Amino acid sequence: MGSPYRLELTGSCEACSLKSDGFFCNLSGDTLKALDRIKFTSTYPRGAVLFVEQEAPRGVFILCKGRVKLSITSSEGKSVILRIVQPGEVLGLHAVVSGKPYQASAETLESCQMIFVRREDFLRFLRENPEASLRGAQQLSYNYQVACEQVRSLGLAHSAMGKLAGFLLMWAANGQPTKLGTRVLLTLTHEEIGQMVGLSRETVTRTMGDFRHRQLVSVKGATLLIQNKDALEQFAGL
Repeated sequence: MGSPYRLELTGSCEACSLKSDGFFCNLSGDTLKALDRIKFTSTYPRGAVLFVEQEAPRGVFILCKGRVKLSITSSEGKSVILRIVQPGEVLGLHAVVSGKPYQASAETLESCQMIFVRREDFLRFLRENPEASLRGAQQLSYNYQVACEQVRSLGLAHSAMGKLAGFLLMWAANGQPTKLGTRVLLTLTHEEIGQMVGLSRETVTRTMGDFRHRQLVSVKGATLLIQNKDALEQFAGL
């Protein structure tokens, strides 16, 4: 079925060509059919806001394709990106299960395809399908693990070099090993990276240039190559 933003909508989760290793993508056939009966599939352009922090939870979003950033904003208007959500993950799960407001705002970083399930339907889906409940618990556990890793690799670093090195190592954790180093796609702007590690855009640009000069990394377009992982780990204190 055709859709805007050059994405093809798939009606059935079981027959979806976009299946990833996400927590709800690999459910058994009967459970996926139950999810099909309560879901709404839509596409969103870059910059679409799915929900905002402190908003009452309307439901969950399961990301099928694209990337979404989760961020929080201070009373002074300063934004911090908590993490980048990848395909297969569920957004708004904690708020829907706990009944408390969304803890962060969710905004698409590119054209995305998503499944939306209303809160009442999703809670009933969890109650009636133990497999789905387990996957939900695994997603919440994964979110906690990612938060701990982010604090360890970014929050414990004191220098700009340490913070940026920790971010690059974390981002490239699932990159592609090559003879020259680890290659990974990095489409975030320097401003967005700064919002993740607590640095200004100018500091990120200057520090990234220093890393390139030291031949620790190289950047070509949206492709990042980690050339000297050991040196980055020393900067990050790992």
